[in-house]
Amino acid sequence: MLKLLGHRLLWSLPVVFVATALSFVLTSVVPGDAAQMMLGPQATSDQIAALRESLGLDKPMFEQYGSWLAHAVRGDLGTSTLSGEGITSQLNEHLEVTFSLLILGTLASAVLGLALGITSAVRGGVTRSIVDVLSLGGMAIPNFWLAVVLTSFFSVTLRLLPVAGYVSLADSPGQWARSLVLPVTSLAIGGATIIAKQTRDSLGQVLSQDFIKTLRANGLAHRSILFRHALRNAGVPIMSVIGVVFVGLIGGTIFVEQVFAMPGLGSIVQQATASRDLPVIQGAVVYFTLLVVAANLLVDLCYGAIDPRVRVR
Repeated sequence: MLKLLGHRLLWSLPVVFVATALSFVLTSVVPGDAAQMMLGPQATSDQIAALRESLGLDKPMFEQYGSWLAHAVRGDLGTSTLSGEGITSQLNEHLEVTFSLLILGTLASAVLGLALGITSAVRGGVTRSIVDVLSLGGMAIPNFWLAVVLTSFFSVTLRLLPVAGYVSLADSPGQWARSLVLPVTSLAIGGATIIAKQTRDSLGQVLSQDFIKTLRANGLAHRSILFRHALRNAGVPIMSVIGVVFVGLIGGTIFVEQVFAMPGLGSIVQQATASRDLPVIQGAVVYFTLLVVAANLLVDLCYGAIDPRVRVR
């Protein structure tokens, strides 16, 4: 397992490098002068030139990237052109919100999707058709639209849950949970339908194989056949879809955070985009890339736990 983890970590390094290099190039070629934005419209040309020199903006792009990368590996992602604050500390302050949404959204999607998929594969018939309809609807409905509908019903009409905002887990676990119910539900429904369909299809194929028929003929309990043998053999493609759902939720959190006015990484990206704070956007790309890499590593480890043959490849 350690060998598998080390191999995947080595392959992750080029991914992080390419993602950060591309985002650095794209943000560098966007029109506008970071030094001018930091100093304001009243700054003189000499002041702008001096700041550009101190920030290294007068150097060739590859030198700028090398300097940025050298600082980034030490945890220094630069300074915001809008606020003058350190980007790393600024992003860390908002990471809890996005991380809570991603983890809970993925868990909710997986639990609901597995439950629907297993039920559909075992029972078939009408249940199978219901899962098909839910899958199409879940994939077609945007997260932000679902968030608006849920807010209108549960917060405005029924007044059961808060309309917007976020309460830290450290401040109040109960209020933290209440503030996340609607955002997590908005994120989870679409992912759950995708996982349900994949679970139904993968598990259905395994249940029709000869070794399952042999286990039944030998009198093994249905629950044992389903959970110890069938689901384990269908686990790899299901885990792949769960990983894809997690990555998809990263984009979904940006919109959901806007609907519920939650101070996460998505809100930081939106503000940075509106104010052309390019260094913050670059820093956010690093965080999102690391989240994707971490998710892929976790999925690979789950592969090894589900199928021992993966560990020796």
